Amino acid sequence: MPQVKASPKTYDAIVVGSGAGGGIAAHVLTLAGAKVCMLEAGGDYNTAKQSDMFKWNYDAPHRAAGTREKPFGYYDATLVGGWQVPGEPYTTGPGSEFMWYRARMLGGRTNHYGRISLRMGPYDFKPYSRDGKGFDWPITYDDLAPYYDKAEELIGVFGTREGLENTPDGRFQPAPAPRAHERIIKKISDKLKIPCIPSRLAILTRPLNGRPACHYCAECGRACAVNANFASPGVHIKPALATGNLEVRTGAMCREVTVGPDGRASGVSYIDTKTRREVTVKARVVVLAASCCETARIMLNSRSSLFPNGIANSTGMVGKYIMDTVGAAVSGYLPILEDLPPANDDGVGGMHMYMPWWLYQQQKAGKMPFSRGYHIELGGGRGMPGAGIFGGSHNILGGGYGKDFKRDVRKMYGANVHFSGRGEMIPNEQSYCEIDPDVVDQWGIPVLRFHFKWSQDEILQAKHMQDTFQEIISAAGGRVTSVGGISRGGEIIHEVGATKMGDDPKTSVLNQWCQAWDCKNLFITDAAPFASNADKNPTLSITALGWRTSDYIADQIKKRNL
Repeated sequence: MPQVKASPKTYDAIVVGSGAGGGIAAHVLTLAGAKVCMLEAGGDYNTAKQSDMFKWNYDAPHRAAGTREKPFGYYDATLVGGWQVPGEPYTTGPGSEFMWYRARMLGGRTNHYGRISLRMGPYDFKPYSRDGKGFDWPITYDDLAPYYDKAEELIGVFGTREGLENTPDGRFQPAPAPRAHERIIKKISDKLKIPCIPSRLAILTRPLNGRPACHYCAECGRACAVNANFASPGVHIKPALATGNLEVRTGAMCREVTVGPDGRASGVSYIDTKTRREVTVKARVVVLAASCCETARIMLNSRSSLFPNGIANSTGMVGKYIMDTVGAAVSGYLPILEDLPPANDDGVGGMHMYMPWWLYQQQKAGKMPFSRGYHIELGGGRGMPGAGIFGGSHNILGGGYGKDFKRDVRKMYGANVHFSGRGEMIPNEQSYCEIDPDVVDQWGIPVLRFHFKWSQDEILQAKHMQDTFQEIISAAGGRVTSVGGISRGGEIIHEVGATKMGDDPKTSVLNQWCQAWDCKNLFITDAAPFASNADKNPTLSITALGWRTSDYIADQIKKRNL
């Protein structure tokens, strides 16, 4: 058995995790004066010193193509992570397939995610009331709107005010201009009556709080050395450290939440991954933000005589109703983009235009074969060539060498386009995670076993995506080059749910403040509280909801209610 070392200090709060949810919790609580200990399972990460933003693809093996260790590219801002983490397995139940992405580093996925920052709309908080499927949230859009404002003003989000149905406008910086392929798609979309508007990304186009604007140098997934895009280490954690109220412990693999005789959380037990010793830290409040499924794993492993099925799990709902984003993709080739003169496609990383969901009224009238909806993300342009130029869905070449090869590159490069749908999954009872009774990780901690299933709504939604993308390509005079099927569970890396919030302690794990019904000083600030998974990427909502929860915690600490 590992030697247990007790911390001599009791903190106001322990925050487990350092990504969007953990980062904002530490940020808000420390600025409110609380003494906070942050536990991160991975290593330290300093974007200013460790970013590979200026390195060239041709200096890396295979032109910086992805590997098992770094699936999104050789220079992707990942220390240890991916769908397979050495020594940290997970399993799947019979007939299920699920891909669980972990990021073991300070800041987690915020270092290398796409920065898409979309507010959930009024309909998204009350989906059951609209179509009788899934669950309503115990809060409304109006409850979270002030925190969306705060989150956008802190991290910096560009966009435009459009006044679209269920796509709320925000506190935006100016959006960058569209590129050539985006202008073509915009023109065709207008003809097809599909809205195509500037993207909403957490990348600065104007200086903010000492952070400079993006200077259009590289791929945002490499992490930004100047903090021009949002990542938790530079935007959330750095100001928190400056207060003197935050202690960060990296290499802290959380095993369980400890519980006192009064049934309240007393602290956290973790494995120091360098010494392999078990350490216990004590606090008045415990905030879990380890990422949706990791948070559920910690809770299910936190068994005691008071919580035999895991902490705050009297309903048996911890781990239930996990959701991912529905994904499908189509690539095409547009001859209208051939033989263009060399052009500078500089701009912030990622898409400059996207398409929000537009068929609400048809669904309301019962004219759609599926419930909920999706948004469309665009790809293409004339960025720096990487390994994808030679194969796969972005292949532009018919073959050849030397002079013919160069001619074809100049003629065809930039004429490929790519469409990805990102849609809402409705929670179902067949999608959940539980503790595998037979498997532990290298730290001796029991691992998760996943069960996952798409419903007919998601399958039909993916088919609608494919048909729509092919219609756009055809209307632009192009040809379809590849059609992808529905994504696998976890593949989009938008997993949410597992500790559903609600207004009834018999049918939910958390109340409207993301506070455990069964344990009043246990809170969750990652995506685990989500009652539904809208067609909007979850990071901005994690940050806004985590801010709201953290404000509540700070207020309750001051009132001595925790």
